[in-house]
Amino acid sequence: MKTAAKLGLVSCHYCSTVWKDVEAHDCCERCGTKLHRRKPDSLNRTWALVIAACLMYFPANLLPVMITTSFLGEEQQDTIMSGIVYFWVSGSWVLAIIIFIASFLVPLFKLAVMVLLLITVQRHSSWRLIERAKLYRVVELIGRWSMLDVFVVSLLTGLVQIKGFATVQTGAGIAAFAAVVVLTMFASMSFDPRLAWDAARP
Repeated sequence: MKTAAKLGLVSCHYCSTVWKDVEAHDCCERCGTKLHRRKPDSLNRTWALVIAACLMYFPANLLPVMITTSFLGEEQQDTIMSGIVYFWVSGSWVLAIIIFIASFLVPLFKLAVMVLLLITVQRHSSWRLIERAKLYRVVELIGRWSMLDVFVVSLLTGLVQIKGFATVQTGAGIAAFAAVVVLTMFASMSFDPRLAWDAARP
């Protein structure tokens, strides 16, 4: 099967113009962008972002994401898991399941998939190439929905303070969670899925 790389074709990452017989450091004559057959230093950049996201995943789940102070002066600190348990015990099972999936499972799934993709590429594995390509597309698709906790805390902060019954402040956990989401999004953007097919080629 003939591929663009075999035919000497390179597509510009910004304007999508296709060029032939591109040399190193050549630029797109249409928009002036440097042309690359593959994203430069993709594996190292992606590994750095994934490791950073893994390190931030623990404080995101252990530190409080929301600090509530009532008008009587009582303070309550809630982590992601304590919020899930509260909604589950109070009977809001659907909301608890949604937050559990979006805030706990989805980031963990994205990190696991990115680690799998990186390891298989570095090992020149041809194992389930099509399924791995589909996994990468799923990671890209769900990336935009991973900020659910940040939106919920922001909404609750505004609503509770408007009513005047309590004061809600965001905790350090919400910053760590946002960092995990942003780092995993950047990791999926920096990873070049074509490397999987290149590595598996005999």
